[in-house]
Amino acid sequence: MSSVKIQSALISVYYKDNLDEIVRLLHDLGVTIYSTGGTRSFIEKLGVPVIDVEEITGYPAILGGRVKTLHPGIFGGILARREESMDQQQLVDFKIPPIDLVIVDLYPFEETLASGATHQQIIEKIDIGGISLIRAAAKNFQDVLTISSRQQYAALLQLLQENGGTSTLGQRKDFAMEGFRWSSHYDTRIYAYFAGESDTSFKKSILESQALRYGENPHQQGRFHGNLSELFDQLHGKEISYNNLLDIDAAVNLIREFDEPTFAILKHTNPCGLASRPNMKEAYLAALAGDPVSAFGGILIANQTIDSQAAEEINRLFFEVIIAPGYDATALEYLMQKKNRIILVMKQVQLPTKQFRSLLNGVLAQDKDLRTETPDDLKVVTDVAPESIHIDDLLFANKIVKHTKSNAIVLAKNKQLIAGGVGQTSRVDALKQAIEKAHSFEFDLNGAVLASDAFFPFADSVEIAQQYGVKSIIQPGGSVRDQESIDYCNRHGMSMVFTGNRHFKH
Repeated sequence: MSSVKIQSALISVYYKDNLDEIVRLLHDLGVTIYSTGGTRSFIEKLGVPVIDVEEITGYPAILGGRVKTLHPGIFGGILARREESMDQQQLVDFKIPPIDLVIVDLYPFEETLASGATHQQIIEKIDIGGISLIRAAAKNFQDVLTISSRQQYAALLQLLQENGGTSTLGQRKDFAMEGFRWSSHYDTRIYAYFAGESDTSFKKSILESQALRYGENPHQQGRFHGNLSELFDQLHGKEISYNNLLDIDAAVNLIREFDEPTFAILKHTNPCGLASRPNMKEAYLAALAGDPVSAFGGILIANQTIDSQAAEEINRLFFEVIIAPGYDATALEYLMQKKNRIILVMKQVQLPTKQFRSLLNGVLAQDKDLRTETPDDLKVVTDVAPESIHIDDLLFANKIVKHTKSNAIVLAKNKQLIAGGVGQTSRVDALKQAIEKAHSFEFDLNGAVLASDAFFPFADSVEIAQQYGVKSIIQPGGSVRDQESIDYCNRHGMSMVFTGNRHFKH
């Protein structure tokens, strides 16, 4: 049967918002309505005739409302195949009315969980009858139309108005797909609650998604699964791209390491400029000085409001995205002068603590690297201890190298990123790259500090750093040849601290 005229409907919903217009229209179309409990009372108050499901089942709601619709009299009417004569005869024999439309809105499990409710309150919001109704109706989409969430009320109302209460097979199949999409999401969230940290399977469900212009390259399709509006308000600019999102993610995770006024510039997820200063204008100018070439077309992020003085300077640069907790009105006037600039206001929300990456025929999962070293984590391993100013720079550089692709070396001085060696196949090459870049922008490395994301397998990197004026080094330690690096530092009056924590990033 391609088209089905809706003659009967079962309505069992938690939220009744915007349901009244649907109920009245169904009544006007001559549809017989069956319902339960609170939904039935809601419909009765509208002055619309409604039949209690108890008249079909012969049983009242029991166990405090846990069991209402779980009965052959209900599910037989939903699952009966209209083209099967045996099914139809059994409906007659057992006095079961066929049901053409099922409208369900499940118990709000996710909302209850997010509210901080007790375990028992959460358990009571696990829907049993509703989820079963959705699955039954969706399975029999050949004959039954399934509405699985109040988010579909508008679409249902439009269908009823435009088609006079008739649905096509294609429409029923689409709604069935949505039913299984919603029920699987619901079950996934329940599973996650029970599994907690002991989860050994990969079950994730995100209902919201948006198509992107393309993926990493124009010949690749791309899609973002998630709700960006939970994290940002976009005030201006073009559509955010796949590569923008990669850079934005890196930028947000990086800037959260810093408490004092800090500005960062990233390119291809790596920091190419970063500085902490008393105000945003000074922080931006110092960050830009770190690598004004790579900053072109980059991603900019600040951890404090962008004022007009900073915005006037920033406006001179071509960039893709700027992110901040807020902007002065005059600052926005400057920044909105280029129509394609993406301007984002960053909200204070908790980010996920797990990371996932698809590869081969599966998915890698790990805890996010949330460890940030403090002065108490530093173990002085040389005869000379770092001076206080160097300790501040060491911790500053270590935060940056943690968010730089391995193998990574960061050179810093006076809370300014001087240069970074990024994504090299050897640690020596990463150091040489950083030194060359620092010199190309005429930085004086005398008194600078060095941070390494992993230990030095040999003393060669320490030797090169000392030759160019580096005074102090921070690294995890752990090499069988650590002592060689320590001895070289001692012979040349350098200080070095171990953290015991590696920060690889691939």
